[in-house]
Amino acid sequence: MYAILDLGGKQYKIEKGSRLLVDHLVSEKDEIEFKSVVMFNNGKNVKVGKPYIENMVVKAKIVNPLLKGEKLTVYKYKAKTGYRRKKGFRPTYTEIEIIDLTEEKEG
Repeated sequence: MYAILDLGGKQYKIEKGSRLLVDHLVSEKDEIEFKSVVMFNNGKNVKVGKPYIENMVVKAKIVNPLLKGEKLTVYKYKAKTGYRRKKGFRPTYTEIEIIDLTEEKEG
């Protein structure tokens, strides 16, 4: 059983118990719910959303709220003018663990 989750313009293949590094999420709670499930496969049936599946909820636990990635160096250069710029950047991530993939019941 797995699902495709859309977070921050990126898509992640998730299963129950899997851990992900996603772009930094700001949340005061330890658990988060995502409703942006693009596809769900339970082994027998496949559901595809338009764009998201209605009533599908992914529950996740924040394991590490703030991780720093590798440093990236951006260097700009223009020939013959003496123009040079060097900048560093470290992206921040949040590590989450998928707890459950469920369908909400209406009622």
